[in-house]
Amino acid sequence: MAAYQLYRNTTLGNTLQETLDELIQFQQISPNLAIRVLLQFDRAINQALANKVRSKISFKADKLNTYRFCDNVWTFIMNNVEFKEMHDFAQVDKLKIVACDGKGNAGPQSSNTPLD
Repeated sequence: MAAYQLYRNTTLGNTLQETLDELIQFQQISPNLAIRVLLQFDRAINQALANKVRSKISFKADKLNTYRFCDNVWTFIMNNVEFKEMHDFAQVDKLKIVACDGKGNAGPQSSNTPLD
């Protein structure tokens, strides 16, 4: 099963890509090896999130701006979202959620980006 590349746009994913680019630039690794490392990162992060994370969080939004379902990928854009986990609370003005089917084959690759 192929893994989604959504997590390449996280801080960890971006840092890995920058490091690999630097290693390629200084000819310490080949571009082919960098691609293999990124593919392994995709598999590992998807597997870790699916199997190791057990915490649950609830959220509610004042307004659902947009929702879309295309190629087995749901996208939601919401305003004034409140998150609650046990005693912790957080609020954001805008939130974009990209939800992919984790049990089937990976569909189109998209990015998970916060909205400013």
